[in-house]
Amino acid sequence: MAASSEDSLNKLIILFVFDKMEDSLMEQIVLDICTSSNGWMTYMDCMNTLYKLTSDNFLVKVTTEKDALYSLTTDGRETLANFYVQIPKSLREEISIFMKKNSARYRNKQECRSDYYQNMDGTYTVYLKILSAVQPILELKFVVPDRKTASMIYKKWEDKAADVYSSIYENLVD
Repeated sequence: MAASSEDSLNKLIILFVFDKMEDSLMEQIVLDICTSSNGWMTYMDCMNTLYKLTSDNFLVKVTTEKDALYSLTTDGRETLANFYVQIPKSLREEISIFMKKNSARYRNKQECRSDYYQNMDGTYTVYLKILSAVQPILELKFVVPDRKTASMIYKKWEDKAADVYSSIYENLVD
């Protein structure tokens, strides 16, 4: 496959992923989906393609405090609508199946953030957030006695965030 047709295919693959996700995506999520989880392109090709799609106004990039979020533009959606048939049908099906199975997990990964650091007294502070497109919908801060506890909370947050939010909401609204 010639370099220019490979570049075009990579662009269409990324646009198709965004279309199937129906949401903004963090740069690291796009990289995971297109490279490590599926091997649809190399890391460098994916980064280069994201840059080209942004410069051509097919994606818009918004930089947040820690991440870059990309969203499909109207031009990107129209381009995909006009050229998606250039993505081999088997690859379109593979992408569709993968996104259907994994979109909730990727959304959760983007919405649920956690971090921790050591305090001067040897304890650890753990920050937990649930983000929405506009603003955080929940922010918690815990001080815990040791790194092991901080790490455990940090690792569990993504899976437990929805339950924690529901529990807090129900207890406070009743």
